[in-house]
Formats: sequence, C-alpha cells, structure tokens
Amino acid sequence: MDAEIREGRFLWLEQREERLQQARAGRAVIDPWEGKVSRDISSGIIHDWIGAALIPGVTLAKTIGFMQNYDAHKNVYKPEVIDSKLLSRNGNSFKIYLRLLKKKVLTVVLNTEHAVEYFQLSKTRAYSVSRSTRIAEVDNPGKPSEREIEQGGDHGFLWNINSYWRFDERDGGVYVECRAISLTRDVPVGLGWLVTPIIRNLPRESLESTLLATRKALQ
Repeated sequence: MDAEIREGRFLWLEQREERLQQARAGRAVIDPWEGKVSRDISSGIIHDWIGAALIPGVTLAKTIGFMQNYDAHKNVYKPEVIDSKLLSRNGNSFKIYLRLLKKKVLTVVLNTEHAVEYFQLSKTRAYSVSRSTRIAEVDNPGKPSEREIEQGGDHGFLWNINSYWRFDERDGGVYVECRAISLTRDVPVGLGWLVTPIIRNLPRESLESTLLATRKALQ
C-alpha cells in the first residue's frame, strides 16, 4: 500500500473504468481484495475487502473533520456502533473506543479500541490507517451482570481489524475508499455450522453499511 501511494496509484477505483462509473452513479462499490472473499489459516480466517464511494458536494477538509469526530460516530454508524468516544489525541494520531454490535442470527457486542493515524499528502489527498489494539466480546451487555468474555470462550466474530482509508477530492466531491482486513478465530466446537457463514458474510456487509452511512452523513 505504501508503494501504491509513492507511485501515484492512489485510488483502487481508477484501476477499472467500470468502478469509477459505478461510483459516479451513486453506488458503493465493494469487492474482495484480489477476488478472494476470505483465506483460511491455522485457527482462523483472514477477510480482505475493499470498498469505495463518491460523496458529491463536499471537500476533503469537511470529510476529514467528520471522520475525526469520533464522539459522534455512535450517532452516524448505528446500529452497528452502539457507543464511541475519543480516548486521546496527539496531533494526527488518535486513540478511540467503539462498542460494536454484530447481529445476524446471533447478537454479539464487542468492546474495541483502535489507534488511528492520518496523513495529508496534498490539499486534495489524504489517507488514514486504523489498527485495533483491543477487542473483547461482552456477555450480558447493558445488564448489571455485564462482563467481558476471555478470548477463546467467545464466538470468534472479530479478533483483529486494520482499516486503510483514502480520500481524494475531485469531480465535484470526495472519493472515499476503505480497505478492511480482519481476522476471526476458529469458532467454538459445535457452533461452526451456525457461526461460520455469519463470520464470512459480515465483513462485506459492515464495509458497505459504513460507506453508505458516511456518504449520507456528509451529504
């Protein structure tokens, strides 16, 4: 990804004309990276998706300002984001907290923390890198008996996630791209038939809803 930026290959959308046309037509374009929906590894699954959308009528400054307003993300990205807050900021480096809801047949709540860094390339281009630093599934969320489940005893919906965003202001708006690479663990014995299809489908659905919610909020 660093090489792409150095060599000027900034937007994934530009690699195929049909992607650009779909984005300009108002669609969120979502694809698995390199055509692979997921990759099985020992004791886990790697999911690698990329998505993009054009947000017309906005500037790069407005878009970045919106993205960095983490206290408001719980209002924009609900119901998937139940709570959000900025933990600390040092220049363009942020530490944030998100309480996430994953609901599809099963309902899972996760306490997550992330380190996010922003990089300004020019007046019209910027990118950010977000890396999860802590993820814990919550048992009995919102109840007096609420507690975090030890890793290995949870559903394995999410172990780690890195999100790589790119922002390019042109064509009357801002192109927003996000590549999300996540790691899920093996699911508990006896639940594979139920949980595994959910785990494989959630990354795409989550990325699409995030892009659409971002566009709606900025417009």
